[in-house]
Amino acid sequence: MINCICGKCWLQRENPARRPNSRGKHVQTGTSGISGVIDTSKIEAMVAQLKAAAAQASGTVAAPSATDAASTAPKLDFANVLKSTLDGVNSAQQTSRQLSESYSLGNNNVNLSDVMIASQKASIALQTTLQVRNKLVSAYTEIMNMQV
Repeated sequence: MINCICGKCWLQRENPARRPNSRGKHVQTGTSGISGVIDTSKIEAMVAQLKAAAAQASGTVAAPSATDAASTAPKLDFANVLKSTLDGVNSAQQTSRQLSESYSLGNNNVNLSDVMIASQKASIALQTTLQVRNKLVSAYTEIMNMQV
């Protein structure tokens, strides 16, 4: 047995990873308390769930598992994805406009919080769309300026 740094207790020599922290409490350091390896099946399941959510948001059918996703994933057309996204932004803006008009006309069924939330959703959707447009324009410009 060796004397602890704090001088008030004794530590066993078999566990040198235990040491007192700044408050005098003993803590376990090192990796001796972590067991085994990372479970990749949980990571693959999470990736499959994320892919399914993304496919559902874009309106396509998701593949049931991660291994089948590569072989049976439907082909996405860029123009269709862009059009559906723009339609979603447009519907969010129309919903926001309708709610704000209803609230300003005195409709008791419309809450101010609903109006503000719809307004912020429409604003964020428009800002995101503008950022994507700016990235596409800059990528197009960069490609067109390339020397062949």
